[in-house]
Amino acid sequence: MTSFKSAFDFTGKHVLVAGASRGGIGSAIAAAFAECGATVRITGAEPEPIATDQGRYPYVQLDVSDPAAVQACAAQVAGLDVLVNCCGIARRDEEFEPAVFARVLDVNLRGTMHLAVAFKPLLAARTGCIVNIASMYSTFGSARVPGYGASKAGVAQLTKSLAIAWAKAGIRVNAIAPGFIVTEQTTRARADAVHVQRVIDRTPAGRWGPPPDIAGPALFLASPAAAFMTGAVIPVDGGYTAM
Repeated sequence: MTSFKSAFDFTGKHVLVAGASRGGIGSAIAAAFAECGATVRITGAEPEPIATDQGRYPYVQLDVSDPAAVQACAAQVAGLDVLVNCCGIARRDEEFEPAVFARVLDVNLRGTMHLAVAFKPLLAARTGCIVNIASMYSTFGSARVPGYGASKAGVAQLTKSLAIAWAKAGIRVNAIAPGFIVTEQTTRARADAVHVQRVIDRTPAGRWGPPPDIAGPALFLASPAAAFMTGAVIPVDGGYTAM
């Protein structure tokens, strides 16, 4: 029986947050797991984390679109309880170019699959779980980031497929679909004051979300409190997609 008082105690658990070097959603999730007692590792595309507070975690520079590199990363990890797939790029107004479109899918969708497959044996050994980061663009289109939207829709469907395929191995696979969050990735979008206000006007919560707004749901999905959840894609968007 789940002890709800201790459900978010991750002491003794090992967590890998892929895509946590820039001070955004991944960084907030890494910090939340560390605060709850977990041993946290992070990855990023850069030689060193850009966010200074991320220097406290063991760090691996990793191109998640390279399956050999991902397998090599997995080979360096002795045990894993939680994998958070937070790698994601968007190229606003550039994704109609074939090479840019392909790169976005390589990182966001194929990268998520590479990580899941590479770490599956470690997760199965500990009855672990995966938390993928999808997007509200999993459910509707965007004229300015078609590759991002397509890739994140793929992440949502991949989440469901892996949940079914790996249930017998004891691995739960769920996803979070964030709404408009204040991160480096949304910097260009937030430079457009009209766009910023339109988002606020449509969002019932009346604001953009800071990265920690995504960390709580990630902790929940990885916790015993979500033991009967797999294949779920949870919107965390201030009500934006409810409108």
